[in-house]
Amino acid sequence: MKDPSRVLESLYFDDTERSRHFLDNIRRYNNMFCFTSLGGKVDRSLNTGSVPPVFKISGQNYHLIGSLVPTEGSIPKFAQLYIYDTDNEINNRINSVREDSNSRDINEEIVVELKNMLDQNNVLVNCFRMARTEIQSNPVVEVKMNLIGKRSKDGRTYNLPTAHEVAALIVGDLNPLMGDLDILIETRTGQLKRINQLNPTYLPLQIRISPKEYFSFYIHEKVNEKHTLLYSRRLFQQFLVDAYTMIESARLVYIRTHQKALRCEAYQGLSDALTRGELDPTARGKRIILPSTFTGGARYMIQNYQDAMAICKHIGYPHIFITFTSNPKWPEIERYVSHRGLKAGDRPDIVCRVFKMKLDAMIEDIKTNKVFGEICGGI
Repeated sequence: MKDPSRVLESLYFDDTERSRHFLDNIRRYNNMFCFTSLGGKVDRSLNTGSVPPVFKISGQNYHLIGSLVPTEGSIPKFAQLYIYDTDNEINNRINSVREDSNSRDINEEIVVELKNMLDQNNVLVNCFRMARTEIQSNPVVEVKMNLIGKRSKDGRTYNLPTAHEVAALIVGDLNPLMGDLDILIETRTGQLKRINQLNPTYLPLQIRISPKEYFSFYIHEKVNEKHTLLYSRRLFQQFLVDAYTMIESARLVYIRTHQKALRCEAYQGLSDALTRGELDPTARGKRIILPSTFTGGARYMIQNYQDAMAICKHIGYPHIFITFTSNPKWPEIERYVSHRGLKAGDRPDIVCRVFKMKLDAMIEDIKTNKVFGEICGGI
């Protein structure tokens, strides 16, 4: 991991009122400078103050990006701010975020510092700056920007991409011989364009391993590294939700494109239709069958239920039914987060890891140490 800039390091790790204000409102500041909008619907009903803050979304999660230039009369949003970043437009964006969040709690000095920091360090910002220069020098010509998903260098080194590897400006009409365009951002359009979750500029990241393996490594704290994301509190929760939806989307894409390999035609539905003589293909929609290996799916739940009933039929009803829950006040969790100035809700990954370790230890006591005696069966 690269060390954060001095501005970001100060906002994250200085024990000042300014730093605490930034961390308490970190998602609002992030929303001001993010390139894309979050497609999932955020559920705020759980955050009543009686439990640690939870970031929960409903519906499918996806990212949308607009045009380079805002439509007439609208306030620049997301990536458009990097094209028109005058003081007047920045103030309009600040007021817009304040209105959306029903809060006046936005520090304008922090906003300017974050903008200057992104100008100096963020590759994608440099790409939009190039587009701004082209738009200003040729206001009549249609300008498009193609975010390229391919790298010219060896991706296994996981080096940060350069501006030339990420984006290309297209002036005038498109050339049909250019090949596939991953994300094409036009000059001015009222439509939002969806970004594929596997695109390297989605986070951005360059994947040569599975998303699950990448995120598992990325959120693991390393010695002698200042991993600002792990100290992002509410923004870290949003990142974890976004990361999991990417992992689940990749699994669903595999299932959708490998229906034959999964032998889904053997499932009830299409076979029953043929048995009943329904040979007209227009009368049947194309069904995507979720196999029992997909965690949380209907067949997954039914298979576990049938396995449990089969064991009960063969051995008898269970003698012990244990519900094992997590406690954020476990001393291991409190000791870890207190040394970092955080709360248990700020590091859900640590809560889950400690929960899994204690669950495995309890199962080991029951199965190996036989604290309840000999085991004749289990689910």
